[in-house]
Amino acid sequence: MFLALLLAAAPPEAVAQPDPYLEFAFEALVTLSDRVVTGKSARGGRGYTPITGGSFHGPSIRGEVLPGGWDWQLERTDGCREIKADYMLKTDDGTIINILNTGTICPNADGRPTLARTQPVFEAPIGKYDWLSKGGFVGTLEPGQAPDGGRAVRLRFFRVR
Repeated sequence: MFLALLLAAAPPEAVAQPDPYLEFAFEALVTLSDRVVTGKSARGGRGYTPITGGSFHGPSIRGEVLPGGWDWQLERTDGCREIKADYMLKTDDGTIINILNTGTICPNADGRPTLARTQPVFEAPIGKYDWLSKGGFVGTLEPGQAPDGGRAVRLRFFRVR
């Protein structure tokens, strides 16, 4: 409905926009506890991984990943894994930002997982970081290593411009 209203209110030349491109926003190293298996469901094997902390930095944002978040995972019967992580970021100036990050990881032909692409949604307070709440983003996710040698994932977030 919004698109119909937009098209009706504007002449065709006003609707034309340049092709989207990606702009690096920030990178995060998220530390993890051991995976907890909750069992099989009608959709597949379910489990979650507690998020224990981490850090993030980018051109206009930096801070820590707060402990207490979670990463739900569903191992589907086709070998793919659906992920849905919900956690909080705390910027170096004390602002708390929620991130809900979803995606699907499927194995290559050799059985190894591919580099995952994610769809993060941010909820930031109105102010300095509300650009996160107002934009579309995509992310990458790959295995990482925590500073203490423990489990972690490395995520890179890009704003769609």
